[in-house]
Amino acid sequence: MPVTRIVVNFEDAPSYDVRVGPGAIDGLGSRVVKCIPSATAALVVTDTNVAPLYAATVRESLKAAGLRTVEIAVPAGEASKSIAVLSEVWSAMVAQKLDRDCVVVALGGGVVGDLAGFAAATYMRGVHLVQVPTTLLAMVDSSVGGKTGIDLDAGKNLVGAFKQPAYVCADTTTLATLDEREWTCGCAEVAKSSVIGSDDFFFWLCENASALAQRLDGVVSEAITRSVVFKADVVAADPHERGGLRAGLNYGHTLGHAIEKLAGFGTYSHGAAVAEGMRFAARLGAAVAGTPIDLVDEQDALLDALGLPALDFSADEEAVLEAMRSDKKNRSGDIRFVLPEDVGTWRLEAVDDATLREHLGAWRRSKE
Repeated sequence: MPVTRIVVNFEDAPSYDVRVGPGAIDGLGSRVVKCIPSATAALVVTDTNVAPLYAATVRESLKAAGLRTVEIAVPAGEASKSIAVLSEVWSAMVAQKLDRDCVVVALGGGVVGDLAGFAAATYMRGVHLVQVPTTLLAMVDSSVGGKTGIDLDAGKNLVGAFKQPAYVCADTTTLATLDEREWTCGCAEVAKSSVIGSDDFFFWLCENASALAQRLDGVVSEAITRSVVFKADVVAADPHERGGLRAGLNYGHTLGHAIEKLAGFGTYSHGAAVAEGMRFAARLGAAVAGTPIDLVDEQDALLDALGLPALDFSADEEAVLEAMRSDKKNRSGDIRFVLPEDVGTWRLEAVDDATLREHLGAWRRSKE
């Protein structure tokens, strides 16, 4: 299968390529040098799961292109998106005497991409960044768009910066090593993009959900490409989430992030929590935003077909409300939800506490 090239264009910032397909990682070093001619050194940030699989290939490619290359492998898992691990990355950059002509290469999933991206955004007030995602979630979502950050005890991604990469390399052959949990995690973000994206994307995914769950190559590449094209268009129109358009990418995340926090980070995958958040948001939308009941049912069926059943988890309404108050979409103390009005259309709605208590209570009782 050929490698697909997608260009993320901005009016007032440099564009960058996203290449998707088998073998995209071949020649990574030469593409990095082409995108960043001033680069003299590269720091590969990866994790302990990914390093044994792909770090040597990436390292040798960068060296062959003439870049002095060093590497740091952080512990795999959400816990690495922390101040402590970020400080280790900064310290490694200083110890290696990296300067503003270096490039940070994020090799791994969303945790590595967020952590390495934030390090690139802040070291010496900003150095170059290249994303090499190795999970479905990172390929369809976090590697594109420039959001970087770390977690605090109070919630996910509360400290971060916008840092657009100079290049994104999504080699689909790396997906062969994903376990089922990580695979379905990425499927949730594909489903999210389809619901808020368009009729064409949503109904294509409904027809091909079983094939995506079975990881059929052609459908996998198409799903990634559709997701990246959709996100690239949104990001180009609203790069810093100031115009409101980009907020739609948080569909399912308000309750999803609360679930991750209350259950304990890592108990459920990010995608599983987001899928549960999508189910809740669609039902809430039916009550306050006119979401068609048919869409609620179709979305449930889609998530089921992708291997994302409703979670066997609930929590006290007040605990969930408190967890949701740290969501970044909130303003003036109001909890705001992305609610679908129909496939491809949505609105950002401030929902009062009384209404949320009612629906959270119904959600909790549905688990009993």
